Amino acid sequence: MAYTTPITTAFEMQRATIEQSQKAFEQTLDFQQTVNEAVVDSFDSQESAQRRGVELSQTMFHSYLDLVESTMPGAAGSVDELRAALDEQYDFLLENHAEVFETVASEYEQGVDAYDELTADYVEAVDEQVEMLTEAHEELEAQSVDVAEEWGDQLETLQDQVEDLQDQVTDVQERAAQAVEA
Repeated sequence: MAYTTPITTAFEMQRATIEQSQKAFEQTLDFQQTVNEAVVDSFDSQESAQRRGVELSQTMFHSYLDLVESTMPGAAGSVDELRAALDEQYDFLLENHAEVFETVASEYEQGVDAYDELTADYVEAVDEQVEMLTEAHEELEAQSVDVAEEWGDQLETLQDQVEDLQDQVTDVQERAAQAVEA
């Protein structure tokens, strides 16, 4: 059994590396999904912030028109027409702004959903392949351990035979020495 310890240890380290690589791969995909979710979640706040910016711009133009109207006598009719045209353009802009954000968010969410489905399928396929690899690896380990044990047994048998042969040689040498002395 002493012959198989390094082999078993090497195979265990290889399997641990395979498992760690698989976990790192899955964590990378989980991170990407988290990022995608954060982007989707940020659409509402981005749309709201941009809408407030557009509305603030509209308020500033209204304030400017109020200032023009108060400082220029007789300009009220022109300012009212300009204000109406400006409000119409801002209403159009805000409506399109909302539609664009809704479309972008919807398309991005659909892309994220498709990515998630594809990723889930890919992870499943990788899991199956890693499982098959691990099983094949365990079989190879078992075969390697068997070969090492056989080799160890054969080595022990050979050592026993060498020891027996050494004993026989020693006996023959002792008998030969006794015969020479006698």
